[in-house]
Amino acid sequence: MELQMDSLVGMREIWKARQRIAEFVAATPLIYSDVLSERAERPVYLKLETANETGSFKVRGAANKILSLSNEQKKRGVAAFSTGNHGLAVASIARKLGIEATICVSDRVPEAKLELLKRLGAHIEVTGSSQDAAAERCERLEKERGLIAIPPFDDPFIIAGQGTIGLELLEALPDLTDAVIPLSGGGLLSGIGLALKVNCPDIRVTGVSMTRSAVMHESLKAGKPLELDESETLADSLLGGIGLDNRHTFQMAKKYMDNSILISEQDIARSMAFMLTRHRMIVEGAAATGVAAVLKHKIPHKAGSMAIIISGHNVGMDVLKQVLQQYG
Repeated sequence: MELQMDSLVGMREIWKARQRIAEFVAATPLIYSDVLSERAERPVYLKLETANETGSFKVRGAANKILSLSNEQKKRGVAAFSTGNHGLAVASIARKLGIEATICVSDRVPEAKLELLKRLGAHIEVTGSSQDAAAERCERLEKERGLIAIPPFDDPFIIAGQGTIGLELLEALPDLTDAVIPLSGGGLLSGIGLALKVNCPDIRVTGVSMTRSAVMHESLKAGKPLELDESETLADSLLGGIGLDNRHTFQMAKKYMDNSILISEQDIARSMAFMLTRHRMIVEGAAATGVAAVLKHKIPHKAGSMAIIISGHNVGMDVLKQVLQQYG
């Protein structure tokens, strides 16, 4: 299985993705965090995927996938299921290319993300209370209307697009020894993990998830893809299943991830407040998980630089207000 997987997703595909998406996605900033470096007693850098136009890393994979479609496929329109950020990315790239986009979401997706989707001109379909329900609706649209589904994570083009972050890290931090990456369906970690491990096998890759409904974490423990009920969490971008028929990211996460860490809701909230008060940055709950791992000393010390992927900033002001009232 791994031989087939690697033939579909390898370094060549990541380099191709970088060239393909260059017109739509610029390299994102990497900034030194003095306060986190002090806590970790080593250099800590923040990779700001929040600087992307749609406010998250998802635009990389979405752009790579959509740009790989044939003209006939583009004319049929695209569909996606999403907890928010993937939908925003698909809608944004589709609008720029003049492609019709339909985004399927569950009723758990925050209103702030739905408003952004509407502004991007996407058709929105709200269905069920889980990402799995939204995925089923997306699959029906593909069969009934011929739309081209743009998967959120378990796809070679999506994985390769996210892997371009790994190339940027290697170029900017020659002494990188740790990468801390939010983990959900595994597209982000699989792409970055591949790029880092193939070039520098000693770089330690840590996945971070919330304690509630951490499907990939629990699936890896069980040795097979699982389904879990979704729970309310500040890290809503990390909700959703990995698919019982997962073809790529389960095996890639297993191959390239060294450690998987779970973060409590309280620590996610504290880290969101920390980023706002100490770095003057708005980050969503998923993006705060890596910061929490450092603040709680969950990453064992190792010489060299650490990079934390700050995956997105699409969070409602009402959520931020609550977080600040408690921990600001």
